Amino acid sequence: MQLEIHVKSDVGRVRKGNEDNFLLLNLDSARFELGGRNEVSASFAQVEIKKAGMILAVSDGMGGALAGEVASQMAVEAVRDVMLGNDPEITLNPDKEESLIQRLQEATLHANRAVFRKGRSDPQFNGMGATFTGAAICDDTLDFIQVGDSRGYIVRGDIIEQVTKDQSLVQQLIDSGQIAAEDAERHHLRNVILQALGAQSEIFPVSNRFQPCQGDILLLCSDGLSNKLPQEDLKYYVTRFSEDLGQACNELVREANVRGGEDNITVILARFFGDDLPTSEGNLISVMPIAVDGFGADDETLIP
Repeated sequence: MQLEIHVKSDVGRVRKGNEDNFLLLNLDSARFELGGRNEVSASFAQVEIKKAGMILAVSDGMGGALAGEVASQMAVEAVRDVMLGNDPEITLNPDKEESLIQRLQEATLHANRAVFRKGRSDPQFNGMGATFTGAAICDDTLDFIQVGDSRGYIVRGDIIEQVTKDQSLVQQLIDSGQIAAEDAERHHLRNVILQALGAQSEIFPVSNRFQPCQGDILLLCSDGLSNKLPQEDLKYYVTRFSEDLGQACNELVREANVRGGEDNITVILARFFGDDLPTSEGNLISVMPIAVDGFGADDETLIP
């Protein structure tokens, strides 16, 4: 399996600083890219997924002054360091039979502890936190880990499906039938999330597993994009510029800014290809709930 990966992060039109961050981490080569600057683009033109695998993640920080920027930076750096074995506080046992998503969950839990301690020890960072939506890619599987309301989508041909579920108050209201899904974008509580790295001493990440097919495109983004472009608009720009995913990233960010750009905007696009991947013709591909070390999993979703 191989990947073509592109990312763009932008401060938007209103904010002074970029509280978004991202991580591209090739565990086979130890090559990585981090975000966090006001405007940054990066790409991995062609990555062969070998034994160790690949981590892609988006983190959206929150908190006063520079606290949000610090929280999201700490989140992605802590995950990177744990996955590469460079964090002195936690060592992943190489002899222990663990999947990549299990290792990513351990790294995510460690990142939560690090951000939480920082917020409690320094008054200027009190109450800071960060979302974390990560993708662990290894063998022929794609596993998601979710904390907060940054999102993951899969684009397959002319179909798009959201494959993560927002851990937000509005999503909870939708699930309980108190509001309709179409009312969520205008709801006055749409920015209230139920989990964030660093907001609590203990978090409960949710994990899903997906079987990618040849030509599938993964989209990870912060809510600065998903709050501005409905799902069908995301699909439009990805499919229109599918031959140039770097340009697709640029167009998605540009359109979010055209529509107001009140928040920071980050998007990762990754295309799957390779002879080992199945074709999608006539297949129903499941996003399967998986439990990692006893933690819960999301409901099953089907992509035709």
